[in-house]
Amino acid sequence: MAESSNAPATREAPWPVATMSEKIAAWIDRLGTVWIEGEVTQWQLRGGHVYGKLKDLEQDATVSFTVWRSVVQKLSSDFAQGDRVIALVKPNYWVKGGSLTVQVFDLAHVGLGELLERLERLRRQLQQEGLFDASRKRALPFLPRCIGLVTGKDSDAEKDVIRNATLRWPGVVFKLHYAAVQGDRAATEVVAGIKLLDQDPEVDVIIVARGGGDFQNLLPFSDEGVVRAAAAATTPIVSAIGHEADRPLLDEVADLRASTPTDAAKRVVPDVGEELAGLDQARSRLTSRVSQLLQHEMDRIAQLRGRPVLAHPQRLVDERAEDLVRWIARGTELADRAVEDRSQSLTELRARLTALSPRATLNRGYAIAQLSDGAILLDPEQAPPGTAIRVTLSGGRLSARTAE
Repeated sequence: MAESSNAPATREAPWPVATMSEKIAAWIDRLGTVWIEGEVTQWQLRGGHVYGKLKDLEQDATVSFTVWRSVVQKLSSDFAQGDRVIALVKPNYWVKGGSLTVQVFDLAHVGLGELLERLERLRRQLQQEGLFDASRKRALPFLPRCIGLVTGKDSDAEKDVIRNATLRWPGVVFKLHYAAVQGDRAATEVVAGIKLLDQDPEVDVIIVARGGGDFQNLLPFSDEGVVRAAAAATTPIVSAIGHEADRPLLDEVADLRASTPTDAAKRVVPDVGEELAGLDQARSRLTSRVSQLLQHEMDRIAQLRGRPVLAHPQRLVDERAEDLVRWIARGTELADRAVEDRSQSLTELRARLTALSPRATLNRGYAIAQLSDGAILLDPEQAPPGTAIRVTLSGGRLSARTAE
């Protein structure tokens, strides 16, 4: 066995396995952190940590990697088997097991994956700002006076929109703004078109149209500038990019998303034939309803005219006249009876009054003696002999003196 780990290994003095493993580990450790690129062929999440394998994109070479929980929680997007990634790693050689693995400190998609990641971040940002909220979306006018169209010059999208809109409503008017719909200039020109048409007071709705294409050709319609220009527009925006699989961000912020330019024309402009048919149906329903109402009122008038009070109005007068005669006769009878009753009562009261009056007493032979001053003489002692008195009889008065 070798006496020093620094001595070269020979047949006579070989290194122990541990010595070689430690030297490999030390050399690998000096490599530090490096960025590598590859394809994820295995991705397993256990206990919050990720264990996987990364394969070279061209050659048959694979390395195992580990992503600790603290790093997993900081990753900005999701990863899965088959993703093409770049990773900041530090190689580690496990002396005890004799295996090489790399510890991942950062991980990101590359190529199309990186682009999708950026778009996803932008989507989340705009969504958090509320630009995708349904409450922001405005209703399209029923019949726009003028339609603004942002599209490629002489493109199929332009022809589809104009042809289908004109077929549905021949009087429709367009204001066109031609813009590149792919490439580096596309986003800038589309933004300019949206702003220009939005400032035009005659334009009631703006259609941004393109006849489909692959994902990368549609990238200008996910540009942040295009999306924010559409969100800031006061005129309703219709997105007609025509791609079902990959929806650009313009679809999310637009007031209406059309599946194709043809669909946009159909949804922005009403069909004149359908509207005329609808008017005919409404006119027919209105006529039927008015006729029914008139017939109902005519029947009511006929029923009212058939009632006795309207068929023979004099009958009501006659009935009331008979009632009046009866009430007059009844009133006269009651008045006569009341007068008779009161006369009889008056006679009885008169008889009672007469019977109780002093004159009735005088008529029976009594007299009233009074002194000269008018005082009633009640006791003989009030009139000594020779006193002058007045005597009231039934037939008149006498003057007299008391005897001595």
